[in-house]
Amino acid sequence: MKTVCIEIPEKIIFSLKIPNSELQERLRTELAIRLYQKGILGFGKARELAGLHKWDFQKMLTKENVAVNYDSDELEKDLETVGIL
Repeated sequence: MKTVCIEIPEKIIFSLKIPNSELQERLRTELAIRLYQKGILGFGKARELAGLHKWDFQKMLTKENVAVNYDSDELEKDLETVGIL
């Protein structure tokens, strides 16, 4: 597994309006949302990065006013999953 670490200056960390206990989880979620929004990361991998279940990630995107990209390939996969195709 490859790991990427990002250094954030201490003065910026102190400026964040996020409790230290939530910092890592919140930054991962924010990164996942923005990468998905920009089309850099697909829904499944963004959800995985955020550490959320499919529906929880979708709720998060809705809360953040991020459109969910749902194309015909994803519809076909979902239909196969529920046994319609």
